[in-house]
Amino acid sequence: MRSFFKNVLANIVAIVLLCALFFVFFIMMLVFSSMGNDKSVVVKNNSVLTINLKTNIIDSPTEEEMGLFNISDKSKSVMLYDVLEAIKKAKTDDHIKGISIEADNFHAGMTQIDDIRNAIEDFKKSGKFVYAYGNAVSQASYYLGSVADKYYLNPSGMIELKGLATEVTFFKDFADKYGIGIEVIRHGKFKSAVEPFLRNDISPENKEQLGTLLNDIWKNTSTKMAVSRKIDTAQFKMVVDSLYGMIPELGLKYKLADKLIQKTEYDQMIKSKLSLKEKEKLNKVSLAGYINSYADEDKSGEKVAVLYASGGINNGDGYNEIYSEKYIKYIKDLQNDDKVKAVVFRINSPGGSANASDEILFELQQLKKKKPLVVSFGDYAASGGYYIAMAADKIYSEPNTLTGSIGVFGVIPYYKDIANKNGIRSDIVATNANSQYYSPLNGVTPYGVNLITRSVEGTYKRFVYFVTQNRKQTFEQIDNVGGGRVWSGVRAKEIGLVDELGTLNDAVKFAAQKAGLKSYHVSSYPKRMSPFEQFFKDLNEEDISARIIKNKIGKANYEILQQITDQKLQSEVKMEMPYQIKIN
Repeated sequence: MRSFFKNVLANIVAIVLLCALFFVFFIMMLVFSSMGNDKSVVVKNNSVLTINLKTNIIDSPTEEEMGLFNISDKSKSVMLYDVLEAIKKAKTDDHIKGISIEADNFHAGMTQIDDIRNAIEDFKKSGKFVYAYGNAVSQASYYLGSVADKYYLNPSGMIELKGLATEVTFFKDFADKYGIGIEVIRHGKFKSAVEPFLRNDISPENKEQLGTLLNDIWKNTSTKMAVSRKIDTAQFKMVVDSLYGMIPELGLKYKLADKLIQKTEYDQMIKSKLSLKEKEKLNKVSLAGYINSYADEDKSGEKVAVLYASGGINNGDGYNEIYSEKYIKYIKDLQNDDKVKAVVFRINSPGGSANASDEILFELQQLKKKKPLVVSFGDYAASGGYYIAMAADKIYSEPNTLTGSIGVFGVIPYYKDIANKNGIRSDIVATNANSQYYSPLNGVTPYGVNLITRSVEGTYKRFVYFVTQNRKQTFEQIDNVGGGRVWSGVRAKEIGLVDELGTLNDAVKFAAQKAGLKSYHVSSYPKRMSPFEQFFKDLNEEDISARIIKNKIGKANYEILQQITDQKLQSEVKMEMPYQIKIN
Protein backbone atom coordinates (compact mmCIF):
# COMPACT_ATOMS: atom_id res chain seq x y z
CA MET A 1 0.00 0.00 0.00
CA ARG A 2 2.85 2.36 0.83
CA SER A 3 4.37 1.64 -2.58
CA PHE A 4 1.03 2.40 -4.25
CA PHE A 5 0.72 5.81 -2.58
CA LYS A 6 4.33 6.63 -3.45
CA ASN A 7 3.64 5.88 -7.14
CA VAL A 8 0.46 7.97 -7.08
CA LEU A 9 2.28 10.87 -5.43
CA ALA A 10 5.15 10.58 -7.91
CA ASN A 11 2.70 10.72 -10.83
CA ILE A 12 0.94 13.76 -9.37
CA VAL A 13 4.26 15.55 -8.90
CA ALA A 14 5.28 14.65 -12.46
CA ILE A 15 1.99 16.02 -13.87
CA VAL A 16 2.34 19.24 -11.85
CA LEU A 17 5.94 19.68 -13.04
CA LEU A 18 4.95 19.05 -16.67
CA CYS A 19 2.13 21.61 -16.41
CA ALA A 20 4.52 24.11 -14.83
CA LEU A 21 7.13 23.51 -17.54
CA PHE A 22 4.48 23.91 -20.25
CA PHE A 23 3.29 27.16 -18.69
CA VAL A 24 6.84 28.53 -18.44
CA PHE A 25 7.53 27.45 -22.04
CA PHE A 26 4.40 29.18 -23.24
CA ILE A 27 5.24 32.38 -21.38
CA MET A 28 8.74 32.33 -22.90
CA MET A 29 7.22 31.96 -26.36
CA LEU A 30 5.07 35.02 -25.69
CA VAL A 31 8.10 36.95 -24.46
CA PHE A 32 10.18 36.06 -27.51
CA SER A 33 7.23 36.83 -29.77
CA SER A 34 6.90 40.24 -28.14
CA MET A 35 10.63 40.87 -28.44
CA GLY A 36 10.53 39.88 -32.10
CA ASN A 37 7.75 42.35 -32.80
CA ASP A 38 9.70 45.15 -31.15
CA LYS A 39 12.89 44.46 -33.08
CA SER A 40 13.85 47.49 -35.13
CA VAL A 41 13.77 47.16 -38.92
CA VAL A 42 16.45 48.87 -41.00
CA VAL A 43 15.20 49.95 -44.41
CA LYS A 44 18.01 49.53 -46.94
CA ASN A 45 18.44 51.35 -50.22
CA ASN A 46 16.51 49.98 -53.22
CA SER A 47 13.79 48.58 -50.97
CA VAL A 48 10.26 47.73 -52.08
CA LEU A 49 7.31 48.24 -49.72
CA THR A 50 5.35 44.98 -49.88
CA ILE A 51 1.69 44.32 -49.13
CA ASN A 52 1.54 40.54 -48.79
CA LEU A 53 -0.53 37.64 -47.42
CA LYS A 54 0.78 38.27 -43.91
CA THR A 55 -0.75 41.75 -43.85
CA ASN A 56 -3.91 41.91 -41.73
CA ILE A 57 -5.45 45.39 -41.67
CA ILE A 58 -7.39 46.29 -38.54
CA ASP A 59 -9.25 49.46 -37.65
CA SER A 60 -8.77 49.22 -33.90
CA PRO A 61 -6.39 47.51 -31.44
CA THR A 62 -9.44 45.67 -30.06
CA GLU A 63 -9.76 43.75 -33.35
CA GLU A 64 -6.38 42.12 -32.90
CA GLU A 65 -6.53 38.44 -32.00
CA MET A 66 -3.35 37.01 -30.58
CA GLY A 67 -2.39 34.83 -27.68
CA LEU A 68 -3.51 31.33 -26.73
CA PHE A 69 -5.51 30.62 -29.90
CA ASN A 70 -3.35 32.51 -32.37
CA ILE A 71 0.20 31.54 -31.38
CA SER A 72 0.81 29.88 -34.76
CA ASP A 73 -0.69 32.76 -36.76
CA LYS A 74 2.16 34.45 -38.62
CA SER A 75 0.08 37.33 -39.99
CA LYS A 76 0.93 40.80 -38.81
CA SER A 77 -1.94 43.03 -37.74
CA VAL A 78 -1.37 46.66 -38.66
CA MET A 79 -3.75 49.51 -38.02
CA LEU A 80 -5.28 51.34 -40.96
CA TYR A 81 -4.06 54.78 -39.88
CA ASP A 82 -0.50 53.45 -39.58
CA VAL A 83 -0.75 51.90 -43.06
CA LEU A 84 -1.88 55.18 -44.62
CA GLU A 85 0.90 57.08 -42.85
CA ALA A 86 3.44 54.47 -43.99
CA ILE A 87 2.44 54.81 -47.66
CA LYS A 88 2.53 58.58 -47.31
CA LYS A 89 6.03 58.41 -45.78
CA ALA A 90 7.23 55.94 -48.43
CA LYS A 91 6.27 58.43 -51.14
CA THR A 92 9.18 60.70 -50.12
CA ASP A 93 11.50 58.03 -48.67
CA ASP A 94 14.51 57.68 -50.98
CA HIS A 95 15.11 54.14 -49.73
CA ILE A 96 11.69 52.98 -50.99
CA LYS A 97 11.65 52.66 -54.78
CA GLY A 98 8.18 51.22 -55.24
CA ILE A 99 5.29 49.18 -53.91
CA SER A 100 4.57 45.52 -54.61
CA ILE A 101 1.07 44.16 -53.90
CA GLU A 102 1.27 40.38 -53.42
CA ALA A 103 -1.92 39.46 -51.54
CA ASP A 104 -4.25 36.82 -52.97
CA ASN A 105 -6.58 37.19 -49.97
CA PHE A 106 -6.39 40.66 -48.51
CA HIS A 107 -7.70 40.92 -44.95
CA ALA A 108 -9.37 44.33 -44.82
CA GLY A 109 -12.81 45.93 -44.96
CA MET A 110 -14.32 47.77 -47.90
CA THR A 111 -13.61 51.26 -46.65
CA GLN A 112 -10.12 50.25 -45.54
CA ILE A 113 -9.28 49.06 -49.07
CA ASP A 114 -10.71 52.31 -50.45
CA ASP A 115 -8.41 54.34 -48.20
CA ILE A 116 -5.33 52.25 -49.01
CA ARG A 117 -6.14 52.44 -52.72
CA ASN A 118 -6.38 56.24 -52.49
CA ALA A 119 -3.07 56.38 -50.60
CA ILE A 120 -1.38 54.29 -53.31
CA GLU A 121 -2.85 56.53 -56.02
CA ASP A 122 -1.22 59.46 -54.25
CA PHE A 123 2.04 57.48 -53.89
CA LYS A 124 2.14 56.99 -57.68
CA LYS A 125 2.45 60.78 -58.12
CA SER A 126 6.04 60.41 -56.89
CA GLY A 127 6.92 58.56 -60.10
CA LYS A 128 7.79 55.39 -58.19
CA PHE A 129 6.39 52.11 -59.53
CA VAL A 130 3.47 50.11 -58.17
CA TYR A 131 3.21 46.47 -59.34
CA ALA A 132 0.86 43.68 -58.31
CA TYR A 133 1.05 39.90 -58.56
CA GLY A 134 -1.55 37.24 -57.92
CA ASN A 135 -2.22 33.51 -57.94
CA ALA A 136 -5.77 32.66 -56.79
CA VAL A 137 -6.96 36.24 -56.28
CA SER A 138 -10.05 37.17 -54.27
CA GLN A 139 -12.26 40.03 -55.42
CA ALA A 140 -11.14 42.21 -52.50
CA SER A 141 -7.48 41.60 -53.33
CA TYR A 142 -8.04 42.42 -56.97
CA TYR A 143 -9.85 45.62 -56.03
CA LEU A 144 -6.68 46.70 -54.23
CA GLY A 145 -4.24 45.28 -56.79
CA SER A 146 -6.00 46.86 -59.77
CA VAL A 147 -4.63 50.24 -58.67
CA ALA A 148 -1.14 49.10 -59.73
CA ASP A 149 0.67 50.32 -62.85
CA LYS A 150 0.92 46.68 -63.96
CA TYR A 151 -0.93 43.58 -62.79
CA TYR A 152 0.76 40.19 -63.23
CA LEU A 153 -1.01 36.85 -62.87
CA ASN A 154 0.30 33.31 -62.50
CA PRO A 155 -0.21 31.28 -65.74
CA SER A 156 -2.45 28.85 -63.82
CA GLY A 157 -3.97 31.53 -61.59
CA MET A 158 -7.41 33.13 -61.46
CA ILE A 159 -9.17 36.33 -60.46
CA GLU A 160 -12.50 35.83 -58.69
CA LEU A 161 -14.19 38.92 -60.10
CA LYS A 162 -17.94 38.31 -59.76
CA GLY A 163 -19.78 41.35 -58.33
CA LEU A 164 -21.65 41.53 -55.04
CA ALA A 165 -24.40 39.35 -53.60
CA THR A 166 -25.89 38.77 -50.18
CA GLU A 167 -27.47 35.64 -48.72
CA VAL A 168 -29.77 35.89 -45.71
CA THR A 169 -30.32 32.86 -43.46
CA PHE A 170 -33.82 32.31 -42.06
CA PHE A 171 -34.81 30.39 -38.92
CA LYS A 172 -38.62 30.57 -38.90
CA ASP A 173 -39.24 26.97 -40.06
CA PHE A 174 -36.46 25.74 -37.77
CA ALA A 175 -38.11 27.45 -34.80
CA ASP A 176 -41.55 26.14 -35.78
CA LYS A 177 -40.27 22.60 -36.27
CA TYR A 178 -38.64 22.39 -32.86
CA GLY A 179 -41.28 24.32 -30.95
CA ILE A 180 -39.28 27.49 -30.29
CA GLY A 181 -41.47 30.56 -29.96
CA ILE A 182 -40.05 33.99 -30.82
CA GLU A 183 -41.73 37.24 -29.84
CA VAL A 184 -40.53 40.14 -31.99
CA ILE A 185 -41.12 43.85 -31.41
CA ARG A 186 -39.57 46.39 -33.77
CA HIS A 187 -39.91 49.93 -35.06
CA GLY A 188 -39.19 50.42 -38.73
CA LYS A 189 -40.25 48.39 -41.75
CA PHE A 190 -36.61 48.33 -42.89
CA LYS A 191 -35.37 46.98 -39.51
CA SER A 192 -34.59 43.59 -41.00
CA ALA A 193 -32.49 42.19 -38.15
CA VAL A 194 -35.56 40.29 -36.95
CA GLU A 195 -36.71 39.00 -40.34
CA PRO A 196 -34.90 35.65 -40.04
CA PHE A 197 -37.25 34.82 -37.15
CA LEU A 198 -40.44 36.01 -38.89
CA ARG A 199 -40.15 34.94 -42.54
CA ASN A 200 -38.62 32.43 -44.93
CA ASP A 201 -37.61 34.98 -47.54
CA ILE A 202 -36.38 38.56 -47.83
CA SER A 203 -39.14 41.16 -47.46
CA PRO A 204 -39.79 43.62 -50.32
CA GLU A 205 -38.55 46.48 -48.09
CA ASN A 206 -35.33 44.64 -47.27
CA LYS A 207 -34.82 43.67 -50.94
CA GLU A 208 -35.15 47.35 -51.83
CA GLN A 209 -32.55 48.53 -49.32
CA LEU A 210 -30.17 45.63 -49.99
CA GLY A 211 -30.41 46.17 -53.74
CA THR A 212 -29.72 49.88 -53.37
CA LEU A 213 -26.80 49.25 -51.01
CA LEU A 214 -25.15 46.58 -53.14
CA ASN A 215 -25.53 48.60 -56.34
CA ASP A 216 -24.16 51.76 -54.70
CA ILE A 217 -21.10 49.92 -53.41
CA TRP A 218 -20.51 47.94 -56.59
CA LYS A 219 -20.87 51.02 -58.79
CA ASN A 220 -18.18 52.75 -56.75
CA THR A 221 -15.75 49.81 -56.66
CA SER A 222 -16.30 48.54 -60.21
CA THR A 223 -15.86 52.03 -61.67
CA LYS A 224 -12.52 52.40 -59.90
CA MET A 225 -11.32 49.01 -61.15
CA ALA A 226 -12.42 49.73 -64.71
CA VAL A 227 -10.73 53.15 -64.73
CA SER A 228 -7.49 51.77 -63.25
CA ARG A 229 -7.39 48.95 -65.81
CA LYS A 230 -8.44 51.27 -68.66
CA ILE A 231 -11.44 49.09 -69.53
CA ASP A 232 -14.73 50.43 -70.88
CA THR A 233 -17.41 50.16 -68.18
CA ALA A 234 -19.77 48.18 -70.43
CA GLN A 235 -17.02 45.71 -71.28
CA PHE A 236 -15.99 45.48 -67.64
CA LYS A 237 -19.56 44.53 -66.73
CA MET A 238 -19.54 41.84 -69.43
CA VAL A 239 -16.24 40.46 -68.10
CA VAL A 240 -17.60 40.31 -64.55
CA ASP A 241 -20.93 38.78 -65.60
CA SER A 242 -19.07 36.11 -67.59
CA LEU A 243 -16.55 35.36 -64.79
CA TYR A 244 -13.74 35.68 -67.36
CA GLY A 245 -11.24 36.40 -64.59
CA MET A 246 -11.48 32.74 -63.55
CA ILE A 247 -9.65 31.74 -66.76
CA PRO A 248 -6.11 33.23 -66.89
CA GLU A 249 -6.01 33.52 -70.69
CA LEU A 250 -9.35 35.35 -70.72
CA GLY A 251 -8.23 37.57 -67.84
CA LEU A 252 -5.24 38.55 -69.96
CA LYS A 253 -7.33 38.99 -73.12
CA TYR A 254 -9.80 41.32 -71.42
CA LYS A 255 -7.11 43.42 -69.69
CA LEU A 256 -7.63 42.24 -66.11
CA ALA A 257 -3.93 41.30 -66.13
CA ASP A 258 -0.97 42.60 -68.16
CA LYS A 259 1.06 39.42 -68.33
CA LEU A 260 1.03 35.77 -67.20
CA ILE A 261 4.29 35.02 -65.40
CA GLN A 262 5.62 32.95 -62.50
CA LYS A 263 6.39 34.57 -59.15
CA THR A 264 10.14 34.10 -59.62
CA GLU A 265 9.92 35.92 -62.95
CA TYR A 266 7.96 38.71 -61.25
CA ASP A 267 10.67 39.17 -58.61
CA GLN A 268 13.36 39.11 -61.29
CA MET A 269 11.49 41.80 -63.22
CA ILE A 270 11.49 44.05 -60.14
CA LYS A 271 15.22 43.42 -59.67
CA SER A 272 15.80 44.52 -63.26
CA LYS A 273 13.67 47.59 -62.64
CA LEU A 274 15.97 48.47 -59.72
CA SER A 275 19.12 47.67 -61.78
CA LEU A 276 20.17 45.03 -59.24
CA LYS A 277 22.84 42.50 -60.16
CA GLU A 278 22.04 38.80 -60.37
CA LYS A 279 23.48 37.97 -56.93
CA GLU A 280 22.08 41.05 -55.20
CA LYS A 281 19.10 40.44 -52.91
CA LEU A 282 15.74 42.06 -53.54
CA ASN A 283 14.93 44.01 -50.38
CA LYS A 284 11.23 43.63 -49.64
CA VAL A 285 9.92 45.46 -46.57
CA SER A 286 6.53 44.51 -45.18
CA LEU A 287 4.06 47.16 -44.05
CA ALA A 288 4.48 46.04 -40.44
CA GLY A 289 8.27 46.14 -40.72
CA TYR A 290 8.30 49.57 -42.37
CA ILE A 291 5.98 51.01 -39.72
CA ASN A 292 8.21 49.54 -37.04
CA SER A 293 11.30 51.15 -38.59
CA TYR A 294 10.19 54.63 -37.53
CA ALA A 295 7.80 53.79 -34.67
CA ASP A 296 10.13 55.19 -32.01
CA GLU A 297 10.14 58.72 -33.40
CA ASP A 298 9.49 61.46 -30.83
CA LYS A 299 5.77 61.90 -30.11
CA SER A 300 5.81 64.40 -27.27
CA GLY A 301 3.70 67.53 -27.21
CA GLU A 302 0.07 68.22 -28.07
CA LYS A 303 -2.07 65.36 -29.32
CA VAL A 304 -5.07 64.55 -31.44
CA ALA A 305 -6.48 61.36 -29.94
CA VAL A 306 -8.16 58.77 -32.12
CA LEU A 307 -10.52 56.63 -30.06
CA TYR A 308 -11.42 53.47 -31.99
CA ALA A 309 -14.78 51.79 -31.46
CA SER A 310 -15.04 48.52 -33.40
CA GLY A 311 -17.55 45.70 -33.10
CA GLY A 312 -20.87 45.24 -31.37
CA ILE A 313 -21.99 47.55 -28.56
CA ASN A 314 -22.49 45.81 -25.20
CA ASN A 315 -23.09 46.54 -21.55
CA GLY A 316 -20.32 45.69 -19.11
CA ASP A 317 -16.55 45.55 -19.18
CA GLY A 318 -14.76 43.81 -22.06
CA TYR A 319 -12.01 44.48 -24.57
CA ASN A 320 -12.63 42.95 -28.01
CA GLU A 321 -15.80 44.88 -28.81
CA ILE A 322 -17.42 48.11 -27.55
CA TYR A 323 -18.27 47.68 -23.86
CA SER A 324 -19.92 50.63 -22.15
CA GLU A 325 -17.94 50.55 -18.88
CA LYS A 326 -14.62 50.39 -20.71
CA TYR A 327 -15.51 53.16 -23.16
CA ILE A 328 -16.86 55.46 -20.46
CA LYS A 329 -13.44 55.19 -18.82
CA TYR A 330 -11.61 55.83 -22.13
CA ILE A 331 -13.75 58.92 -22.83
CA LYS A 332 -13.28 60.35 -19.34
CA ASP A 333 -9.51 59.79 -19.53
CA LEU A 334 -9.36 61.70 -22.84
CA GLN A 335 -11.55 64.43 -21.42
CA ASN A 336 -9.16 64.93 -18.50
CA ASP A 337 -5.89 64.59 -20.46
CA ASP A 338 -4.58 68.14 -20.95
CA LYS A 339 -2.24 67.02 -23.75
CA VAL A 340 -5.20 65.81 -25.82
CA LYS A 341 -6.53 68.89 -27.60
CA ALA A 342 -9.07 67.17 -29.87
CA VAL A 343 -10.63 63.74 -30.23
CA VAL A 344 -11.53 61.76 -33.36
CA PHE A 345 -14.03 59.00 -32.61
CA ARG A 346 -13.56 56.27 -35.24
CA ILE A 347 -16.68 54.10 -35.44
CA ASN A 348 -16.80 50.71 -37.12
CA SER A 349 -19.89 49.17 -35.57
CA PRO A 350 -23.24 47.66 -36.60
CA GLY A 351 -24.68 48.63 -33.19
CA GLY A 352 -25.99 46.54 -30.31
CA SER A 353 -27.37 47.37 -26.88
CA ALA A 354 -29.56 50.48 -26.81
CA ASN A 355 -28.72 51.08 -23.15
CA ALA A 356 -24.95 50.81 -23.67
CA SER A 357 -25.17 53.08 -26.75
CA ASP A 358 -27.00 55.69 -24.69
CA GLU A 359 -24.37 55.60 -21.92
CA ILE A 360 -21.55 56.09 -24.41
CA LEU A 361 -23.35 58.94 -26.19
CA PHE A 362 -23.85 60.79 -22.91
CA GLU A 363 -20.13 60.64 -22.05
CA LEU A 364 -19.21 61.82 -25.54
CA GLN A 365 -21.55 64.79 -25.11
CA GLN A 366 -19.65 65.71 -21.93
CA LEU A 367 -16.34 65.38 -23.77
CA LYS A 368 -17.56 67.66 -26.54
CA LYS A 369 -18.15 70.45 -24.02
CA LYS A 370 -14.40 70.53 -23.31
CA LYS A 371 -12.70 69.83 -26.64
CA PRO A 372 -13.49 69.27 -30.34
CA LEU A 373 -15.04 65.89 -31.15
CA VAL A 374 -14.98 64.71 -34.77
CA VAL A 375 -16.42 61.37 -35.90
CA SER A 376 -15.04 59.17 -38.68
CA PHE A 377 -17.00 56.17 -40.00
CA GLY A 378 -15.34 52.94 -41.12
CA ASP A 379 -17.16 50.00 -42.75
CA TYR A 380 -20.20 50.30 -40.46
CA ALA A 381 -21.86 53.09 -38.53
CA ALA A 382 -25.33 51.69 -38.28
CA SER A 383 -28.06 51.70 -35.64
CA GLY A 384 -26.26 51.98 -32.28
CA GLY A 385 -23.06 52.66 -34.23
CA TYR A 386 -24.75 55.70 -35.77
CA TYR A 387 -26.43 56.69 -32.48
CA ILE A 388 -23.12 57.12 -30.63
CA ALA A 389 -21.95 59.53 -33.35
CA MET A 390 -24.61 62.08 -32.43
CA ALA A 391 -22.31 64.09 -30.15
CA ALA A 392 -19.97 65.02 -33.01
CA ASP A 393 -19.02 68.50 -34.17
CA LYS A 394 -18.65 66.97 -37.62
CA ILE A 395 -19.18 63.50 -39.14
CA TYR A 396 -17.01 62.05 -41.91
CA SER A 397 -18.20 58.94 -43.75
CA GLU A 398 -16.49 56.80 -46.37
CA PRO A 399 -18.43 56.40 -49.66
CA ASN A 400 -19.00 52.68 -48.95
CA THR A 401 -19.81 52.98 -45.24
CA LEU A 402 -23.05 51.24 -44.25
CA THR A 403 -24.73 54.14 -42.49
CA GLY A 404 -27.93 54.90 -40.59
CA SER A 405 -30.27 52.00 -39.72
CA ILE A 406 -32.16 54.33 -37.40
CA GLY A 407 -34.44 51.76 -35.81
CA VAL A 408 -34.98 49.63 -32.70
CA PHE A 409 -36.05 46.05 -32.04
CA GLY A 410 -36.40 43.38 -29.38
CA VAL A 411 -36.32 39.59 -29.84
CA ILE A 412 -37.64 37.35 -27.06
CA PRO A 413 -37.37 33.55 -27.51
CA TYR A 414 -39.38 31.02 -25.51
CA TYR A 415 -39.63 27.22 -25.55
CA LYS A 416 -43.16 26.28 -24.48
CA ASP A 417 -44.01 23.92 -27.37
CA ILE A 418 -40.73 21.99 -27.34
CA ALA A 419 -40.91 21.72 -23.56
CA ASN A 420 -44.49 20.44 -23.62
CA LYS A 421 -43.70 17.90 -26.33
CA ASN A 422 -41.00 16.48 -24.07
CA GLY A 423 -43.17 16.35 -20.97
CA ILE A 424 -41.96 19.56 -19.34
CA ARG A 425 -44.54 21.84 -17.74
CA SER A 426 -44.29 24.82 -15.42
CA ASP A 427 -46.51 26.55 -12.89
CA ILE A 428 -46.10 29.98 -11.34
CA VAL A 429 -46.50 31.53 -7.91
CA ALA A 430 -46.00 35.32 -7.86
CA THR A 431 -46.39 38.29 -5.50
CA ASN A 432 -47.44 40.83 -8.12
CA ALA A 433 -49.48 40.99 -11.31
CA ASN A 434 -46.44 40.98 -13.60
CA SER A 435 -43.72 39.33 -11.52
CA GLN A 436 -43.45 36.72 -14.29
CA TYR A 437 -44.21 38.81 -17.37
CA TYR A 438 -41.59 36.71 -19.20
CA SER A 439 -40.74 33.05 -18.83
CA PRO A 440 -38.46 30.92 -21.05
CA LEU A 441 -41.16 28.24 -20.97
CA ASN A 442 -44.30 30.35 -21.36
CA GLY A 443 -43.09 33.39 -23.28
CA VAL A 444 -44.26 36.97 -22.76
CA THR A 445 -47.61 37.94 -21.30
CA PRO A 446 -49.86 40.30 -23.32
CA TYR A 447 -49.06 43.04 -20.82
CA GLY A 448 -45.35 42.29 -21.22
CA VAL A 449 -45.61 42.60 -25.01
CA ASN A 450 -47.37 45.95 -24.60
CA LEU A 451 -44.71 47.14 -22.16
CA ILE A 452 -41.78 46.10 -24.39
CA THR A 453 -43.50 47.70 -27.38
CA ARG A 454 -43.69 50.97 -25.45
CA SER A 455 -40.00 50.60 -24.58
CA VAL A 456 -39.05 50.01 -28.24
CA GLU A 457 -41.15 52.99 -29.38
CA GLY A 458 -39.71 55.21 -26.66
CA THR A 459 -36.16 54.21 -27.55
CA TYR A 460 -36.83 54.94 -31.23
CA LYS A 461 -38.17 58.42 -30.41
CA ARG A 462 -35.09 59.07 -28.25
CA PHE A 463 -32.87 57.86 -31.11
CA VAL A 464 -34.55 60.18 -33.62
CA TYR A 465 -34.46 63.09 -31.15
CA PHE A 466 -30.67 62.99 -30.85
CA VAL A 467 -30.34 62.66 -34.62
CA THR A 468 -32.55 65.73 -35.14
CA GLN A 469 -30.38 67.72 -32.72
CA ASN A 470 -27.11 66.74 -34.41
CA ARG A 471 -28.29 66.82 -38.02
CA LYS A 472 -30.50 69.92 -37.54
CA GLN A 473 -33.52 68.30 -39.17
CA THR A 474 -37.11 67.75 -38.06
CA PHE A 475 -38.47 64.53 -36.56
CA GLU A 476 -40.44 63.91 -39.75
CA GLN A 477 -37.36 64.35 -41.96
CA ILE A 478 -35.31 61.87 -39.93
CA ASP A 479 -38.23 59.45 -39.59
CA ASN A 480 -38.58 59.42 -43.38
CA VAL A 481 -34.98 58.22 -43.85
CA GLY A 482 -35.03 56.13 -40.66
CA GLY A 483 -37.31 53.17 -40.07
CA GLY A 484 -34.24 50.96 -39.81
CA ARG A 485 -33.06 51.67 -43.36
CA VAL A 486 -29.33 51.35 -44.09
CA TRP A 487 -27.70 53.73 -46.57
CA SER A 488 -24.33 53.88 -48.28
CA GLY A 489 -22.07 56.75 -47.26
CA VAL A 490 -22.73 58.47 -50.58
CA ARG A 491 -26.51 58.39 -50.01
CA ALA A 492 -26.10 59.33 -46.35
CA LYS A 493 -24.32 62.52 -47.45
CA GLU A 494 -27.09 63.31 -49.92
CA ILE A 495 -29.84 63.00 -47.27
CA GLY A 496 -27.88 64.82 -44.58
CA LEU A 497 -27.03 61.96 -42.20
CA VAL A 498 -23.31 62.85 -42.45
CA ASP A 499 -21.42 66.07 -43.15
CA GLU A 500 -18.60 65.02 -45.46
CA LEU A 501 -17.28 62.09 -47.45
CA GLY A 502 -13.73 61.62 -46.21
CA THR A 503 -11.15 59.40 -44.62
CA LEU A 504 -9.86 59.03 -41.09
CA ASN A 505 -6.98 61.32 -42.12
CA ASP A 506 -9.47 63.98 -43.19
CA ALA A 507 -11.18 63.75 -39.80
CA VAL A 508 -7.86 64.05 -37.95
CA LYS A 509 -6.86 67.11 -39.97
CA PHE A 510 -10.19 68.82 -39.31
CA ALA A 511 -10.02 68.04 -35.58
CA ALA A 512 -6.52 69.55 -35.38
CA GLN A 513 -7.68 72.61 -37.32
CA LYS A 514 -10.72 73.06 -35.05
CA ALA A 515 -8.43 72.85 -32.00
CA GLY A 516 -6.08 75.42 -33.55
CA LEU A 517 -3.12 73.02 -33.66
CA LYS A 518 -0.23 73.68 -36.02
CA SER A 519 2.05 70.98 -34.64
CA TYR A 520 0.69 67.76 -33.15
CA HIS A 521 0.93 64.01 -33.23
CA VAL A 522 -1.78 61.37 -33.38
CA SER A 523 -2.22 58.97 -30.48
CA SER A 524 -4.43 55.87 -30.67
CA TYR A 525 -6.80 54.58 -27.99
CA PRO A 526 -7.42 52.04 -26.56
CA LYS A 527 -3.84 50.86 -26.29
CA ARG A 528 -2.87 47.44 -27.59
CA MET A 529 -2.85 44.55 -25.14
CA SER A 530 0.50 43.00 -24.33
CA PRO A 531 1.00 39.29 -25.18
CA PHE A 532 0.64 38.51 -21.44
CA GLU A 533 -2.70 40.31 -21.21
CA GLN A 534 -3.94 38.54 -24.33
CA PHE A 535 -2.85 35.17 -22.94
CA PHE A 536 -4.66 35.54 -19.64
CA LYS A 537 -7.73 36.99 -21.36
CA ASP A 538 -7.91 33.86 -23.51
CA LEU A 539 -8.04 31.67 -20.39
CA ASN A 540 -11.66 32.73 -19.84
CA GLU A 541 -13.74 29.53 -19.96
CA GLU A 542 -16.58 30.99 -22.05
CA ASP A 543 -14.13 32.55 -24.50
CA ILE A 544 -12.25 29.24 -24.86
CA SER A 545 -15.41 27.28 -25.67
CA ALA A 546 -16.58 29.92 -28.16
CA ARG A 547 -13.22 29.96 -29.94
CA ILE A 548 -13.08 26.17 -30.11
CA ILE A 549 -16.52 26.07 -31.74
CA LYS A 550 -15.61 28.93 -34.11
CA ASN A 551 -12.40 27.19 -35.20
CA LYS A 552 -14.26 23.92 -35.69
CA ILE A 553 -17.26 25.09 -37.73
CA GLY A 554 -15.81 28.23 -39.33
CA LYS A 555 -16.44 31.92 -38.70
CA ALA A 556 -19.43 32.25 -41.08
CA ASN A 557 -21.26 29.26 -39.59
CA TYR A 558 -20.45 30.44 -36.06
CA GLU A 559 -22.09 33.82 -36.76
CA ILE A 560 -25.27 31.99 -37.84
CA LEU A 561 -25.16 29.88 -34.68
CA GLN A 562 -24.81 33.05 -32.59
CA GLN A 563 -28.06 34.44 -33.96
CA ILE A 564 -30.08 31.64 -32.37
CA THR A 565 -28.04 30.81 -29.25
CA ASP A 566 -26.26 33.90 -27.92
CA GLN A 567 -28.27 35.35 -25.02
CA LYS A 568 -26.42 38.64 -25.36
CA LEU A 569 -28.13 39.12 -28.72
CA GLN A 570 -31.61 38.41 -27.36
CA SER A 571 -31.85 39.86 -23.88
CA GLU A 572 -32.68 43.55 -24.38
CA VAL A 573 -33.85 46.32 -26.67
CA LYS A 574 -31.36 46.55 -29.51
CA MET A 575 -30.08 49.14 -31.95
CA GLU A 576 -28.38 46.79 -34.37
CA MET A 577 -27.86 46.15 -38.07
CA PRO A 578 -28.43 42.53 -39.12
CA TYR A 579 -25.77 41.90 -41.73
CA GLN A 580 -22.33 42.66 -43.08
CA ILE A 581 -21.33 43.29 -46.69
CA LYS A 582 -17.86 42.29 -47.80
CA ILE A 583 -16.05 42.34 -51.14
CA ASN A 584 -15.11 38.63 -51.08
